[in-house]
Amino acid sequence: MLDEIAGGLTERECQSLLAAIRDVHASGVTIVWIEHVVHALLSVAERLVVLNFGKLIADGRPEDVMRSKDVKSVYLGEDAHV
Repeated sequence: MLDEIAGGLTERECQSLLAAIRDVHASGVTIVWIEHVVHALLSVAERLVVLNFGKLIADGRPEDVMRSKDVKSVYLGEDAHV
């Protein structure tokens, strides 16, 4: 279980962290990671689960979740056109 471990890291530190996470995962360990540094998550995650006030709003492949209108609305604002 990882909780907001990429926050405050430099890009170089983040890359080292991601390498370590990939190594742990490759050894067969399942990782649950709560994070707002989205680019870090997207570089390693096989599945994203997004909650809003405890309610599930998206669950699936990262590329599908990031395209979700609900995710964009909640995290980027009602009129997000990303």
